[in-house]
Amino acid sequence: MAGHHDSSRISDHSEDSDQPPQSNLQFHDITQSITAPRPLAHAQTNGTGISPTQTNGSRIQRNETRLSQKSRRASKASRDPNLDINLPYRTLTATANLEEYIAEKPEGEIQGPVAPDGKHQYKLVTFLPDDPENPKNWSKAYKWWCTMVVALTCFVVALCSSVISADIMGVADEFHRSEEVALISISIFVVGFGVGPMIFAPLSEILGRRIIYATTLFVAVIFIIPCAVAKNMATLLVCRAIDGIAFSAPMTLVGGTLADLWRTEERGVPMAAFSAAPFIGPAIGPLIGGFLADAGGWRWLYWIQLIFATVSWVLITFTLPETYAPTILARRAKKLREQTGEKEHVTEQDIDKRPLSERLRVFLLRPFQLLFGELIVLLISLYMSVLYGLLYMFFVAYPIVYQQGKGYTAGITGLMFIPIAVGVLCSAACAPIVNAHYLKICKKHNGSPPAEARLIPMMVSCWCIPIGLFIFAWSSYPHLSWAGPAFAGFPVGFGFIFLYNSANNYLVDSYQHQAASALAAKTFIRSFWGAAVVLFTGQMYARLGYQWASSLLAFISLACCAIPFVFYFYGARIRKRSKYAYSGDDEETLNTGSGRATNQELERAISYVSNP
Repeated sequence: MAGHHDSSRISDHSEDSDQPPQSNLQFHDITQSITAPRPLAHAQTNGTGISPTQTNGSRIQRNETRLSQKSRRASKASRDPNLDINLPYRTLTATANLEEYIAEKPEGEIQGPVAPDGKHQYKLVTFLPDDPENPKNWSKAYKWWCTMVVALTCFVVALCSSVISADIMGVADEFHRSEEVALISISIFVVGFGVGPMIFAPLSEILGRRIIYATTLFVAVIFIIPCAVAKNMATLLVCRAIDGIAFSAPMTLVGGTLADLWRTEERGVPMAAFSAAPFIGPAIGPLIGGFLADAGGWRWLYWIQLIFATVSWVLITFTLPETYAPTILARRAKKLREQTGEKEHVTEQDIDKRPLSERLRVFLLRPFQLLFGELIVLLISLYMSVLYGLLYMFFVAYPIVYQQGKGYTAGITGLMFIPIAVGVLCSAACAPIVNAHYLKICKKHNGSPPAEARLIPMMVSCWCIPIGLFIFAWSSYPHLSWAGPAFAGFPVGFGFIFLYNSANNYLVDSYQHQAASALAAKTFIRSFWGAAVVLFTGQMYARLGYQWASSLLAFISLACCAIPFVFYFYGARIRKRSKYAYSGDDEETLNTGSGRATNQELERAISYVSNP
């Protein structure tokens, strides 16, 4: 496992102070190495195979000056050549030796720090070579089973968010409430998607993934039942809120689970398969819900959720073992202490004595610091919010166009969502093309391309969204064929995965160890906007009409198309002035040599490409 770096769990720095993120994976922070010529040369190589003797001396000197200026900005991110975004940067201190989580040592341990008594030295427990407890060494068949279980869970969660949209009026009529009040049952569920990760992401890094999966899904299953038998709107809304928060945990953890299972060079297909699940679920939900609502009423929309969620809970609780390396090694260290009576067998988590409140502080504060203080995070989050809101707007717009405008049943209206699902599948199938293109860029830049290279798929696919919306808008006249609005969903679905993956990858490369907080900020604002859109879509279509309501969103998405182009051409300058972003100062130095990146480095570089 040594030498393979994971890519799906986005991690952040461990301390809430404005100290620069560090990693001890046998590298030196370039901003800390500028005072001595030899460390600087080591920092320049950073595993890229570029010798300092191959670069122009004056160029290096200029970069040293820039780095000297940047080093005074202590909170600014620097490039981590061994970045492993599956490691617990946020829950451990900056001095933690994270090599224990990626190394495979014959002796099963590496040397740790000196114990507080000054007489003993800790031994950090590691995996053994070909260790059967290491998830990456499990058989491919079992890893695929685990992948399908977590992908199914992700699909079920997404389906539960949308399936009730098939019969909102049934709820409103039974409880004598307006349609807007009934729609809150969708909105409040989506709000949970933004709140939950703030809690479950840090807990999973401290307690492990399996216990979070099992407990949150169990809570979600239990609180579906009151929704199905609710006697009033208050019961329905409270239980939907709890379900939204509980169901957010699997959505938060699935990407990290896949990174636990697959090595970097194996991850492309599993990640492509998984990245489609969160977008197919919302498209299939109205399809299933429409026919169920026609046949059995709105309560069956909750019973079907209970069936799917129970199956997912059983599979993930009883067939998916713990996959998070820090948790597995912590249990192994505890067992060694019990067997040998020696207290020196530990992991970095065991010797971190900080209170839980201090360790959680960065999870709660840093996302908002980035959201309101970083232009890149703010604009990317706003763009992703527009897309997310568009997805949930369709749950209200399709029934308006087809049921009110054309007189279709809920079941037939659900069929109109199929082109969105097909578009998502087609874009997922194109992942190898994106990977191959980015691999060429990596080779051109000796394994260290600028973060803006991640925006190329976004620059191409961003046009799909307004195209689809304009088609949807001006083919939605009641007297026209059903085909126009339905097939307008294909380009929209096709653009979703490209845009989301590009946005996530750009934030990871721009913010390095701070990336998890950047993504948390994006998820937070995205979820609240998605929840709000559901509430005013009906009034918007009533006031503006079918054509101009959809056109308004098309024009907004068209304006957002400028965002990737602005960052592509000006992103490097923005990052230089940023407080937290990686500025790219060492990219110029890294690319001045004639050395070539190794295959391992290129594999690591493309490993984020399919990160959902």
